[in-house]
Amino acid sequence: MRDALFRGVRLLDPASGLDRMGELLVRDGRIADLGGGLGVPDGAEVIERDGAVLCPGLVDMRASLGEPGFEYRETIASAAEAAAAGGVTTLACLPDSLPAIDDPALVRLLAARGEEIGSLSILPYGAVTRGCAGETLAELGLLREAGAVAFSDGAHSIGPALLMRQALAYARGFGAMIVQHPEEPTLAAGGAATEGPLATRLGLAGIPAAAEAIQVARDISLSRLTGGAVHFSRISTAEALVLVRRAKEEGTAVTCDTAPPYFDLNETAIGDFRTYAKLSPPLRPESDREAVCAALVDGTIDAIASDHQPRDADDKRLPFAQASPGGAGLATLLAVTLVLVHNGTLPLSRAIGLITAGPAKLLGVSAGRLAAGSAADLCLFHPERAWQVVAGSLPGKAQNTPFDGRALEGRVLGTWKKGRLVFG
Repeated sequence: MRDALFRGVRLLDPASGLDRMGELLVRDGRIADLGGGLGVPDGAEVIERDGAVLCPGLVDMRASLGEPGFEYRETIASAAEAAAAGGVTTLACLPDSLPAIDDPALVRLLAARGEEIGSLSILPYGAVTRGCAGETLAELGLLREAGAVAFSDGAHSIGPALLMRQALAYARGFGAMIVQHPEEPTLAAGGAATEGPLATRLGLAGIPAAAEAIQVARDISLSRLTGGAVHFSRISTAEALVLVRRAKEEGTAVTCDTAPPYFDLNETAIGDFRTYAKLSPPLRPESDREAVCAALVDGTIDAIASDHQPRDADDKRLPFAQASPGGAGLATLLAVTLVLVHNGTLPLSRAIGLITAGPAKLLGVSAGRLAAGSAADLCLFHPERAWQVVAGSLPGKAQNTPFDGRALEGRVLGTWKKGRLVFG
């Protein structure tokens, strides 16, 4: 593998606070040096891009891969293609596959598949309950020993309070967190959109926004009771964010993330029964979207995840109430996050930190930083390069994007995994 010298680029590493023009040298798959005036080693490839930013490869803490069991929606190989095109080099995959990741052998298999593909480190979540069915705890200790990065039931809420209490207590002993889908399941059952005037006008069964806050309040209490760490994924309502903010101030072991649709779209995106915008949780009113943006500014939200949920055309070409929720998000994660920069909500370093150092810290992995000696997982992007999202033309297999037709600024120019170019 040839040495590579990135020159004349903006080096951006939120983990260390680095943000300046400079150079970075890659040798034998690792960052050998970074700074200025490094010189060009004999035979090295020189990479220069005017106006480009070089940051750590993105760390996506929530994505479904379709495999095993749903290969007609996505495969690991096609998800890796989309991830590379989006600058993602590390990805935590959800366990609600078929079969569910409730067996240590599956944890090891998925991690090995990432190594085999070579462009993506796959960090499997272990299932909290067997089959992600919400009835009996899985073998959390064995899953953790096999390499499970944390525990979750994916898109399924852990409903019974006693079960959640036990999960938090056990996971605490392994130094792991429980990642919860914050939606009280009995209130959400059968719903297709956020309860309110829009859902009523469209004749859709509503899910009250309070379903999120109720689940968050309960699990904060259980975290206090057990000392276990709970992480709320895809937080989307003002009421729930108030609870998380207060719990953090009190020192409770609570963290949360959100996904791009919840700070860039509101419920009007479902338009005339637009199933690509049917998500779980459902899109919210504008006041909730604004609250999510405010929570990104004040640090209540710790990370942004793609929430990549691949769906087949047949999953979406149905009446809105019957269509499967979920949106493809790997290829658009960076560009939609940069909307927060272009509209003045966040500085660039803070925005990039939410998709690199932030999730890496939550997951307890060494990715998401530019440091001498670390693996050369890199993303080179131009923050002002414009493009349009077009369903059917995205990299990878899944095309069910809620951002179809959206004009964005910020394009990945190249992605490197352990110093090897995997996109660009």
